[in-house]
Amino acid sequence: MSVLELGPLGLSSHPDWREGLPIMVTRRVMMRELRRADAPELMRLATTPEIVEHTWPAPADVQAFERFIEWTRSRRAAGKYTCFAVVPKGHPPAGLFELRSLQPGFFRAELSFFIERAFWGTGVFHDAARLVCDFAFQAVGVHRIEARAEVDNGRANGALRKLGATNEGRLRASFVRHGTPVDQFLWSLVNGVDEIPPAPR
Repeated sequence: MSVLELGPLGLSSHPDWREGLPIMVTRRVMMRELRRADAPELMRLATTPEIVEHTWPAPADVQAFERFIEWTRSRRAAGKYTCFAVVPKGHPPAGLFELRSLQPGFFRAELSFFIERAFWGTGVFHDAARLVCDFAFQAVGVHRIEARAEVDNGRANGALRKLGATNEGRLRASFVRHGTPVDQFLWSLVNGVDEIPPAPR
């Protein structure tokens, strides 16, 4: 389902994303702006070993995560950043997707994400990523989306490949993990050039 097909829950009720992010849904997942009440659950997820291994350090505690949520809203209002909660049908938030401006006017953006292990391989990532990419291209006006994944993170690299992203090469020593520089792959999606395949059923 494209973000432009969401009717009253989607862009039609939020014509300017800087004033508030749209709610976007598929049969598997809802994507919405982070709420203060999400902090405890997202803090728990962000500190699980499988997520800590491949992401930047989480905020120090629930109160710090609440401050992070407020920060996401201020950066969204400034037109420089968006952050969606990943809410699988019938479940509490199970992850988040960030879209960060890399160039004035959001011409180029960086996508980052994490999702709870229980939802790996279920199609939730693909639905969530497709909704966020549609939103980026259609509502924000992003031309190029970039994502980075450590070379040994097979699951993240595989997910980006299935999303239709292009592997543009290896970035040497571009991320620090446990005090050691590691390499990442750079992936990209270009509006009007790359087509995101349908989600798995």
